[in-house]
Amino acid sequence: MQFNFYQYQFKTNWFSIVLTMLCILTFIKLGLWQYHKAAIRQNIENQYQASLQQGTADLKSVLEHPEVLVYRNVKVRGEYQPTYQILIDNQIENGRAGYHVVTPFKIKDTHHYVLVNRGWILGSDNHQDVPNVITPAGEQEIQGMVWVPSNKIFSLEDDTERTTNIWKSVWQNLDMKKYQTQAPIQVLNIIIKLDPKQPVGGFVRNWQLPPSRIMTNLGYAYQWFGFAFSALAIYVYLSISRIQARE
Repeated sequence: MQFNFYQYQFKTNWFSIVLTMLCILTFIKLGLWQYHKAAIRQNIENQYQASLQQGTADLKSVLEHPEVLVYRNVKVRGEYQPTYQILIDNQIENGRAGYHVVTPFKIKDTHHYVLVNRGWILGSDNHQDVPNVITPAGEQEIQGMVWVPSNKIFSLEDDTERTTNIWKSVWQNLDMKKYQTQAPIQVLNIIIKLDPKQPVGGFVRNWQLPPSRIMTNLGYAYQWFGFAFSALAIYVYLSISRIQARE
Protein backbone atom coordinates (compact mmCIF):
# COMPACT_ATOMS: atom_id res chain seq x y z
CA MET A 1 0.00 0.00 0.00
CA GLN A 2 1.64 3.22 -1.17
CA PHE A 3 0.76 6.91 -1.56
CA ASN A 4 2.74 9.86 -2.84
CA PHE A 5 2.32 13.37 -1.46
CA TYR A 6 4.48 16.11 -2.96
CA GLN A 7 8.06 15.02 -2.24
CA TYR A 8 7.12 12.30 0.24
CA GLN A 9 6.03 8.70 -0.06
CA PHE A 10 3.77 6.93 2.43
CA LYS A 11 4.32 3.18 2.27
CA THR A 12 2.69 0.68 4.58
CA ASN A 13 1.12 -2.79 4.78
CA TRP A 14 -1.82 -4.40 6.50
CA PHE A 15 0.32 -6.01 9.21
CA SER A 16 1.69 -2.63 10.29
CA ILE A 17 -1.78 -1.09 10.23
CA VAL A 18 -3.35 -3.85 12.34
CA LEU A 19 -0.45 -3.94 14.82
CA THR A 20 -0.50 -0.16 15.27
CA MET A 21 -4.28 -0.06 15.72
CA LEU A 22 -4.13 -2.85 18.32
CA CYS A 23 -1.45 -0.97 20.26
CA ILE A 24 -3.33 2.33 20.08
CA LEU A 25 -6.66 0.79 21.15
CA THR A 26 -5.00 -1.12 24.01
CA PHE A 27 -3.21 1.98 25.29
CA ILE A 28 -6.38 4.08 25.07
CA LYS A 29 -8.37 1.40 26.91
CA LEU A 30 -5.78 1.27 29.70
CA GLY A 31 -5.77 5.06 29.89
CA LEU A 32 -9.56 5.18 30.20
CA TRP A 33 -9.43 2.49 32.87
CA GLN A 34 -7.03 4.55 34.99
CA TYR A 35 -9.07 7.70 34.35
CA HIS A 36 -12.20 5.87 35.51
CA LYS A 37 -10.44 4.74 38.71
CA ALA A 38 -9.42 8.35 39.37
CA ALA A 39 -13.03 9.48 38.88
CA ILE A 40 -14.27 6.84 41.35
CA ARG A 41 -11.72 7.89 43.95
CA GLN A 42 -12.60 11.55 43.43
CA ASN A 43 -16.27 10.73 43.98
CA ILE A 44 -15.43 8.88 47.20
CA GLU A 45 -13.41 11.82 48.45
CA ASN A 46 -16.24 14.22 47.55
CA GLN A 47 -18.70 12.02 49.46
CA TYR A 48 -16.40 11.94 52.46
CA GLN A 49 -15.91 15.71 52.51
CA ALA A 50 -19.65 16.30 52.06
CA SER A 51 -20.47 13.93 54.93
CA LEU A 52 -18.32 16.00 57.27
CA GLN A 53 -20.66 18.95 56.71
CA GLN A 54 -23.81 16.97 57.53
CA GLY A 55 -25.35 16.26 60.89
CA THR A 56 -25.56 12.95 62.72
CA ALA A 57 -28.10 10.55 61.21
CA ASP A 58 -30.18 7.90 62.96
CA LEU A 59 -29.07 4.49 61.68
CA LYS A 60 -32.32 2.86 62.77
CA SER A 61 -34.24 4.90 60.18
CA VAL A 62 -32.46 3.24 57.21
CA LEU A 63 -32.05 -0.39 58.24
CA GLU A 64 -33.15 -1.66 54.83
CA HIS A 65 -30.43 0.25 52.96
CA PRO A 66 -27.84 1.39 55.53
CA GLU A 67 -25.14 1.80 52.87
CA VAL A 68 -26.76 5.12 51.85
CA LEU A 69 -25.16 6.57 54.97
CA VAL A 70 -21.60 5.67 53.96
CA TYR A 71 -19.10 8.14 55.48
CA ARG A 72 -21.92 9.73 57.50
CA ASN A 73 -21.79 10.12 61.24
CA VAL A 74 -24.60 8.09 62.78
CA LYS A 75 -26.02 7.30 66.16
CA VAL A 76 -27.80 4.16 67.27
CA ARG A 77 -29.12 2.81 70.56
CA GLY A 78 -28.76 -0.79 71.68
CA GLU A 79 -26.22 -3.00 73.40
CA TYR A 80 -23.00 -4.83 72.61
CA GLN A 81 -23.19 -8.61 72.15
CA PRO A 82 -19.58 -9.85 72.48
CA THR A 83 -20.34 -13.52 71.83
CA TYR A 84 -19.40 -13.13 68.17
CA GLN A 85 -16.79 -10.45 68.66
CA ILE A 86 -13.70 -10.73 66.45
CA LEU A 87 -10.18 -9.32 66.52
CA ILE A 88 -8.72 -8.23 63.17
CA ASP A 89 -5.07 -9.25 63.19
CA ASN A 90 -1.95 -7.40 62.00
CA GLN A 91 -3.22 -3.85 62.54
CA ILE A 92 -0.41 -1.31 62.92
CA GLU A 93 -0.62 1.73 65.17
CA ASN A 94 2.45 3.95 65.63
CA GLY A 95 4.71 1.15 64.44
CA ARG A 96 3.27 -1.43 66.84
CA ALA A 97 1.28 -4.51 65.84
CA GLY A 98 -2.07 -5.24 67.38
CA TYR A 99 -5.74 -5.87 66.67
CA HIS A 100 -8.88 -3.98 65.77
CA VAL A 101 -11.74 -4.97 68.06
CA VAL A 102 -14.97 -5.53 66.12
CA THR A 103 -18.06 -6.18 68.24
CA PRO A 104 -21.68 -6.83 67.16
CA PHE A 105 -24.12 -4.23 68.46
CA LYS A 106 -27.79 -5.22 68.70
CA ILE A 107 -29.99 -2.35 67.61
CA LYS A 108 -32.75 -1.63 70.11
CA ASP A 109 -36.23 -3.02 69.35
CA THR A 110 -35.03 -4.85 66.22
CA HIS A 111 -33.42 -8.15 65.25
CA HIS A 112 -30.64 -6.31 63.43
CA TYR A 113 -27.02 -6.10 64.46
CA VAL A 114 -24.31 -3.77 63.24
CA LEU A 115 -20.59 -4.40 63.59
CA VAL A 116 -18.71 -1.73 65.51
CA ASN A 117 -14.97 -1.25 65.16
CA ARG A 118 -14.07 -0.11 68.65
CA GLY A 119 -10.46 0.66 67.83
CA TRP A 120 -6.95 -0.72 68.18
CA ILE A 121 -5.44 -2.71 71.04
CA LEU A 122 -1.85 -3.86 71.46
CA GLY A 123 -1.04 -7.46 70.63
CA SER A 124 1.26 -9.82 72.53
CA ASP A 125 4.76 -10.94 71.54
CA ASN A 126 3.34 -14.44 71.71
CA HIS A 127 0.80 -14.56 68.89
CA GLN A 128 -1.02 -17.40 70.62
CA ASP A 129 -1.99 -15.12 73.51
CA VAL A 130 -5.26 -13.46 72.53
CA PRO A 131 -5.97 -10.26 74.51
CA ASN A 132 -8.91 -10.22 76.89
CA VAL A 133 -11.22 -7.42 75.73
CA ILE A 134 -13.58 -5.73 78.17
CA THR A 135 -16.96 -4.89 76.65
CA PRO A 136 -19.41 -2.52 78.37
CA ALA A 137 -22.71 -4.15 79.26
CA GLY A 138 -26.21 -2.76 79.11
CA GLU A 139 -28.10 -0.45 76.80
CA GLN A 140 -26.29 2.59 75.46
CA GLU A 141 -26.12 4.97 72.54
CA ILE A 142 -23.06 4.95 70.33
CA GLN A 143 -21.90 7.27 67.57
CA GLY A 144 -19.47 6.75 64.73
CA MET A 145 -18.87 6.90 61.01
CA VAL A 146 -20.39 4.40 58.58
CA TRP A 147 -18.02 2.45 56.35
CA VAL A 148 -18.66 -0.31 53.84
CA PRO A 149 -16.01 -3.05 54.20
CA SER A 150 -14.08 -3.87 51.04
CA ASN A 151 -15.13 -7.00 49.18
CA LYS A 152 -11.60 -7.36 47.79
CA ILE A 153 -10.24 -9.69 50.42
CA PHE A 154 -6.74 -11.18 50.32
CA SER A 155 -6.39 -14.06 52.73
CA LEU A 156 -3.78 -16.72 53.43
CA GLU A 157 -6.55 -19.04 54.62
CA ASP A 158 -7.52 -21.94 52.40
CA ASP A 159 -11.12 -22.56 51.35
CA THR A 160 -11.62 -25.08 54.15
CA GLU A 161 -10.77 -22.52 56.82
CA ARG A 162 -12.95 -19.88 55.19
CA THR A 163 -16.03 -22.12 55.07
CA THR A 164 -15.66 -23.94 58.39
CA ASN A 165 -18.41 -23.53 60.97
CA ILE A 166 -15.93 -23.45 63.85
CA TRP A 167 -15.97 -19.92 65.25
CA LYS A 168 -12.59 -18.23 65.57
CA SER A 169 -12.13 -14.97 67.43
CA VAL A 170 -9.03 -13.82 65.48
CA TRP A 171 -9.47 -13.02 61.78
CA GLN A 172 -6.98 -11.88 59.17
CA ASN A 173 -9.41 -9.29 57.81
CA LEU A 174 -13.02 -8.22 58.02
CA ASP A 175 -14.65 -10.49 55.47
CA MET A 176 -18.27 -9.37 55.73
CA LYS A 177 -19.67 -12.23 53.63
CA LYS A 178 -17.82 -14.76 55.75
CA TYR A 179 -19.05 -13.11 58.95
CA GLN A 180 -22.68 -13.02 57.79
CA THR A 181 -22.42 -16.71 56.87
CA GLN A 182 -20.81 -17.92 60.09
CA ALA A 183 -22.44 -15.73 62.74
CA PRO A 184 -26.06 -16.78 63.49
CA ILE A 185 -27.23 -13.17 63.77
CA GLN A 186 -28.72 -10.72 61.28
CA VAL A 187 -25.85 -8.34 60.54
CA LEU A 188 -26.07 -5.20 58.41
CA ASN A 189 -23.62 -4.94 55.52
CA ILE A 190 -21.86 -1.92 57.01
CA ILE A 191 -19.52 -1.23 59.89
CA ILE A 192 -19.47 1.68 62.32
CA LYS A 193 -16.08 3.08 63.26
CA LEU A 194 -16.64 4.25 66.81
CA ASP A 195 -16.29 7.99 67.31
CA PRO A 196 -12.97 8.87 69.03
CA LYS A 197 -14.98 11.05 71.43
CA GLN A 198 -17.14 8.11 72.53
CA PRO A 199 -16.22 7.76 76.21
CA VAL A 200 -17.18 4.11 76.84
CA GLY A 201 -16.14 0.93 75.08
CA GLY A 202 -13.52 2.34 72.75
CA PHE A 203 -9.80 1.90 72.34
CA VAL A 204 -7.21 3.71 70.18
CA ARG A 205 -9.13 5.28 67.27
CA ASN A 206 -7.14 7.27 64.75
CA TRP A 207 -9.52 6.86 61.84
CA GLN A 208 -8.27 8.22 58.54
CA LEU A 209 -9.46 8.11 54.96
CA PRO A 210 -7.16 5.84 52.93
CA PRO A 211 -4.48 7.81 51.04
CA SER A 212 -5.86 9.36 47.87
CA ARG A 213 -4.31 8.08 44.67
CA ILE A 214 -6.27 10.31 42.34
CA MET A 215 -3.22 12.06 40.92
CA THR A 216 -1.40 8.74 40.57
CA ASN A 217 -4.26 7.30 38.53
CA LEU A 218 -4.43 10.42 36.38
CA GLY A 219 -0.68 10.22 35.83
CA TYR A 220 -1.00 6.63 34.66
CA ALA A 221 -3.93 7.60 32.41
CA TYR A 222 -1.96 10.37 30.70
CA GLN A 223 0.98 8.00 30.38
CA TRP A 224 -1.12 5.43 28.52
CA PHE A 225 -2.61 8.12 26.30
CA GLY A 226 0.95 9.26 25.58
CA PHE A 227 1.89 5.72 24.57
CA ALA A 228 -1.06 5.69 22.15
CA PHE A 229 0.09 8.94 20.57
CA SER A 230 3.68 7.64 20.43
CA ALA A 231 2.57 4.45 18.69
CA LEU A 232 0.81 6.51 16.02
CA ALA A 233 3.79 8.85 15.64
CA ILE A 234 6.24 5.95 15.27
CA TYR A 235 3.99 4.28 12.69
CA VAL A 236 3.77 7.47 10.62
CA TYR A 237 7.51 8.16 10.94
CA LEU A 238 8.46 4.67 9.76
CA SER A 239 5.96 4.74 6.91
CA ILE A 240 7.01 8.07 5.37
CA SER A 241 10.12 8.56 3.31
CA ARG A 242 11.35 11.35 1.11
CA ILE A 243 11.27 10.68 -2.63
CA GLN A 244 14.74 10.86 -4.02
CA ALA A 245 15.01 13.23 -6.99
CA ARG A 246 16.08 11.54 -10.20
CA GLU A 247 19.14 12.92 -11.92
